[in-house]
Amino acid sequence: MRDGTADEKIVEVAPGVHLVHGGNTNWVILTEGDAVTLVDTGYPGDRQAVLASLETLGHSPEAVTGVLITHAHNDHLGSAEYFSTTVGRPVYLHEAELPHARREFLHQVSVGQVLLRAWRPGVLPWSLRALRSGGKADVRMSRPEPFPGEGALDLPGRPVPVHTPGHTAGHCVFHLPDAGVVISGDALVSGHPTSRVRGPQLLPAMFDGERERARASLARIEALAGDVLLPGHGPVHRGPVPEAARRARELAD
Repeated sequence: MRDGTADEKIVEVAPGVHLVHGGNTNWVILTEGDAVTLVDTGYPGDRQAVLASLETLGHSPEAVTGVLITHAHNDHLGSAEYFSTTVGRPVYLHEAELPHARREFLHQVSVGQVLLRAWRPGVLPWSLRALRSGGKADVRMSRPEPFPGEGALDLPGRPVPVHTPGHTAGHCVFHLPDAGVVISGDALVSGHPTSRVRGPQLLPAMFDGERERARASLARIEALAGDVLLPGHGPVHRGPVPEAARRARELAD
């Protein structure tokens, strides 16, 4: 583990595969030599932490050959437009998520929904931190792109997108078959400040656009071979990914 800022930790789980814990959410850095794939970009307020994590691993923003976004919520899309327009790198999402990234609509938990649950442990501190990090900022993208082909993408790490709708309509996880790793975004997490559960789980229901679809998508993750799970929230989970998905489904019953 390499220490970055006070709220940022970099964990290498396989050669060239790093999970970065930001203050509120995680992102993943995949490296091959001098080239990088960045998976998710945190909140808008995480930009300096994202850039610092790249620098810690010896890379500039220009080393990023492509950015992959699991889904277009503010805590994952935060610096996508920066990498697209300022750095000039393609930002890829599932086709169903493109209009969400352009903010033709916004499927994200509302302030009102959060306030209704503010009495629950962890909800109010989390919401205040999210707002300070840019949870309500305008992070719309001008030119998000669909994945350029089927199967493994021609990017460092050779990630394979797997459509897992429910949290959002176009949510995707990314499978790294050779490394035995699944980057699960918010389709399967290992913890969250608003949850008392530890270990593999769905996010609390208020965060999902379609809860039953989110639960059903766990079967797609269950079909993926791997023994390391890199979630959008919570620590690295080590153990068979299919078992992690089954546990989350049981908890969601």
